[in-house]
Amino acid sequence: MKLLYGTGNEAKLAAMKSRLAPLGIKLYGLNALEQKGIAIPEVVEDGNSPLENARKKAVAYYEAFGVPVFSVDTGMYFEGVPDALQPGRFVRTVHGKRLSDEEMMVYYSDLARRYAPLIGWYQNAVCYIGDETHSYERMDESLESRHFLLTPVSSDAVLRKGFPLDSMSKDLETGNYFYALPQEYMDKIAVPEGFLDFFKPIVTKTLEGMTE
Repeated sequence: MKLLYGTGNEAKLAAMKSRLAPLGIKLYGLNALEQKGIAIPEVVEDGNSPLENARKKAVAYYEAFGVPVFSVDTGMYFEGVPDALQPGRFVRTVHGKRLSDEEMMVYYSDLARRYAPLIGWYQNAVCYIGDETHSYERMDESLESRHFLLTPVSSDAVLRKGFPLDSMSKDLETGNYFYALPQEYMDKIAVPEGFLDFFKPIVTKTLEGMTE
């Protein structure tokens, strides 16, 4: 089953590829289309939740390309941090400015100092569109990441492009920084088990449709 993942982030694409490979899903991302000279629509992610943003992106890409597609959006949350400072769906955007990887590390290092020990987690949402009559979406606990510790600083360099906070996030189970964990282990953190449960029935229904 070939499926478009509506992202231009190669690190996220690689993690999702690894996680969904056992289901026989072959993913490609927006960069593969752009390299063929295909224009990528700009999607304004102004939804009120990660699920609304995932849906907006999936709809836009399906309307633009007419192929099965899914999009994911993520919010980040911390224990003991005031609502006004919760990143939520604006993980990369602070005060209206989209942060670079390096700027994210500076901003979140300061937050980690102010609210230490800072325990956080990611809430993911996914929306899949197969065709005009088949679409599925989910945002629940099954798509939440494990809790982690965000430290003020581990390294002054981005050690995993596309995932800058891996340089300062500690896995509570092993005590290791995310960037030092094996890639297979990290893929499971970045893409929770719930994604497999979400896509299994989609793959089954797709294969059944092909044999009818």
